[in-house]
Amino acid sequence: MNSPAPNTTFTAEQAVAAGIDFAELHASDLGLFWNQYDPADGACRLWRWVDGQAQCLTPDGYSARSRVYEYGGGAFCLTDTEALFVNEADQQLYRQPLDGSTPVALTQGKYRYGDLQAAAGAIMAVEESHEGEAVIHRLVAIGLLDGRRQVLAEGADFYASPTLSPNGKRLAWIEWSRPDQPWTSTRLMCAERLEDGRWDTPSLIASGAEESLQQPRFDELDQLYCLSDKNGWWQPWGESTSGFTKLSSIDADHAAAPFQLGGRTWLTLGGDAYLATWFEDGFGHLGLHHGPHQLQHFASSFTRFRSFSRHGHRLYCIAAAPDRTAAVVSIDLNDGTVQTLAGGLSPLPPASISHPQPLRYPTGAGHAYGFFYPALNSVEPPPLVVFIHGGPTSACYPVFDPRIQYWAQRGFAVADLNYRGSTGYGRAYRQSLHLSWGEADVEDACTVVAHLAERGLINAQQAFIRGGSAGGYTALCALAFHRVFRGGASLYGVTDPAALARVTHKFEADYLDWLIGDPSADAERYRARTPLLHADRINVPVIFFQGELDAVVVPEQTRAMLRALKDRGVPAKGYFYPNERHGFRQAKNQAHALEHEWRFYREILDQNTSIQT
Repeated sequence: MNSPAPNTTFTAEQAVAAGIDFAELHASDLGLFWNQYDPADGACRLWRWVDGQAQCLTPDGYSARSRVYEYGGGAFCLTDTEALFVNEADQQLYRQPLDGSTPVALTQGKYRYGDLQAAAGAIMAVEESHEGEAVIHRLVAIGLLDGRRQVLAEGADFYASPTLSPNGKRLAWIEWSRPDQPWTSTRLMCAERLEDGRWDTPSLIASGAEESLQQPRFDELDQLYCLSDKNGWWQPWGESTSGFTKLSSIDADHAAAPFQLGGRTWLTLGGDAYLATWFEDGFGHLGLHHGPHQLQHFASSFTRFRSFSRHGHRLYCIAAAPDRTAAVVSIDLNDGTVQTLAGGLSPLPPASISHPQPLRYPTGAGHAYGFFYPALNSVEPPPLVVFIHGGPTSACYPVFDPRIQYWAQRGFAVADLNYRGSTGYGRAYRQSLHLSWGEADVEDACTVVAHLAERGLINAQQAFIRGGSAGGYTALCALAFHRVFRGGASLYGVTDPAALARVTHKFEADYLDWLIGDPSADAERYRARTPLLHADRINVPVIFFQGELDAVVVPEQTRAMLRALKDRGVPAKGYFYPNERHGFRQAKNQAHALEHEWRFYREILDQNTSIQT
């Protein structure tokens, strides 16, 4: 490789520090509140914007983060006088005084809470109870005055989005049962409040074997709405005289897969009017729908929107763009004016930012998608790093990712893939990974190299692949079963899906059956797609990064894979972090992994050896 040395002023430490993010927000007469993640210590803290200033409310020693379903979400809410949040350490509910003083516990017990909603003098929440080997989920209400617990719904395997109508007489929620996932088949339920205050037997509003519903909403007239993918896309539907019908909308996904609780990517305004974001070619758009063929766009410089909250004539949300970090923004719905309240900074000058270009390329029997980031400071077809997101039913977005910029500054192009099975491209595309994990995703990762090389955008002999968790599994399969990549990296990647199926948590207990098949009936398919059993087929260098406390991908699996490669003389390295779990949260460890992965690839390229076949 003879390209000039790039300007590498963006260090690994700076890239990690730029990863400040926001999880959710709520607006009320008390002000605007949001949950902010700080990579410096991995904590999530509540912030309040009032009178033109931002104030951190969460004292040291607390972190607002739910672990319900392990992925959490909906970790705080507002009452008329205060904020309440789930404390990460003990998963209990705490009152947060608005002066930032020490939080006060509302609950003390064995339960976890998430998806908090304040209503009628109580906190409604999804409750998780670990009872021996069983994990039970319910909808509950916790009284604000006495902490008294009332069960609202139970019997289903999973619950989400408890939502009370403005008049307090109707309660809606989403539920689903095993083996379904929340992005395959769910039910929209609703219960009526009786005269004595109890809830009547719930009614089924919408469901289907091929229908996923999420994010129920009531309008001011107590009419119920929800996102449904019954017509192939997550779009707004609502109650009408003719039943539950689809509102006028663009044929596009208006939400991503609900791995986390508390998602808010749309708000009903009543009738056919609503605020929503949707994806086109992976890019997010924001608009106000007034009815058929009436659409007003907002904030066009941003490419992803989430966590909507409206107060008066203002819409507040978390927005992201390709040239700046994620931001909390305020949008005037009257004139479209956008104000950034937090975040939205660019750690790099404009000329030093690689911008995403939409990818659509043929693969399998159709197409795959993603984003291409050109290398900076390169005068010849550059090396390529293929990013594989986790999930795998998740997505990558065309927003400022400091890790990608780190690679681009060092002369690497990046292909950030939304391989088959990713969200944002409709139900059929999302379902296309059914029983095909380890094959379809791997094919998409390999095919993109030839696609980019044919266009002279990268050097196909200098391609690398990397991924974390499920993305690490795809990367390892690509290295074992194909001869496309010069090397790769697995960050807490799945090496043995059958072993993972035996220990995974309830939320994903049936996920691998959907992705690969029944571990017993389809044992041969599992063996054929298990990187750990085919380590002898990997002939290129691999680097591993693993948390010692990881209960999902246990460290011994990674060590076994590392040993198998080293015993055969394959260049391999492994770094194990004593205090990390599944996904690194400590800034020093994130920076260490990023820099050492880059150095590992540079060593391979500097050796100027050809790809092994």
